[in-house]
Amino acid sequence: MKIQGPNQAQLNTYKNQMKEQQKNQEKLEKRDHVQISSKAKQLQEDVKINKNRKKLVEDIKNKVNRGEYKVDYENTAKKMIEFWSKHS
Repeated sequence: MKIQGPNQAQLNTYKNQMKEQQKNQEKLEKRDHVQISSKAKQLQEDVKINKNRKKLVEDIKNKVNRGEYKVDYENTAKKMIEFWSKHS
């Protein structure tokens, strides 16, 4: 009885497939990526808003110190009414 080994064409196909999978795996392993959560994005926006707010507050302080700041009483009253309407 003669036992034959695997068909050479099948063996080559298997080896080629394994090489291809290894190349694909190496490509996947080399990729770096960063994912930023929506919460982190919101925090970044808050920091930007806070920086703008700090600048606005600093400008108002400087105007007050120089005696150039004038209060808009109507706008202030409207904002106070809006705030207390939401929070009462």
